[in-house]
Amino acid sequence: MTTPSNDRAARLRELHRPGSPLLLPNVWDAASAATVEAAGFPALATASAAISAMLGYPDHEGAPAEDMLAAAGRVVRAARVPVTVDAEAGYGLAAAELVGHLAAIGAAGCNLEDSDHRSGGLAALDDQARRIAEVRAAAVGAGVDLVINARVDVFLDAKEETPGLVAEAVERGRRYLEAGADCVYPIMAVSEDVISTLVAGLPGPVNVLALPNGPSLSRLAELGVARVSYGPQPYRRALGTLEAMAARIAAHEDPFAS
Repeated sequence: MTTPSNDRAARLRELHRPGSPLLLPNVWDAASAATVEAAGFPALATASAAISAMLGYPDHEGAPAEDMLAAAGRVVRAARVPVTVDAEAGYGLAAAELVGHLAAIGAAGCNLEDSDHRSGGLAALDDQARRIAEVRAAAVGAGVDLVINARVDVFLDAKEETPGLVAEAVERGRRYLEAGADCVYPIMAVSEDVISTLVAGLPGPVNVLALPNGPSLSRLAELGVARVSYGPQPYRRALGTLEAMAARIAAHEDPFAS
């Protein structure tokens, strides 16, 4: 089935180029979406942490699914470029229901993470691979193209990138790609050696979270990364600007001074 949404998904998938990564300063509402698109970015991505904070809920599926998806829908409606939606772990929705919601708002892709927010820790590898396969099958069955970015959370709470965690990230990423994911997102992988190992070990595009202490964009490109995300950092930077302005107003100072 050829639809505007499927055309956007095809465009989003094509933008994942190892060595020339898709850059995604993540957005959270229509205004931030319009701002980033106007800067010339060919695709947009939402950040669940930013959206949940904007809505007044904690991250990690603390907000109602309908509120999160409605906010993502407003981003999609504001954009003329493909939008990939951070769907966290899928909000406990059945695969067909999740795909239906994403299709209804016109999402070109989604993040699916392997954290289990209900029981804590990571989802079992077989369970998460099955979940991705079910989402892909539901999309195919509904005639919906969807770029699935499979987030691997083994480094999320780790104090260091141990060889065991790197091996687990590669294993999980390979299984997720086999199950139907388009891209693997080992969030919080930060060292050049680990990123290089992941790129070499995964037979598909790799997404990296840009971090203040991480490699530069040019270095990430040299390492073969295909997608770079910024997560909630743009939202937090915007709040920092508001905080500074509010503090100056509260102190009866000029809030417009440089």
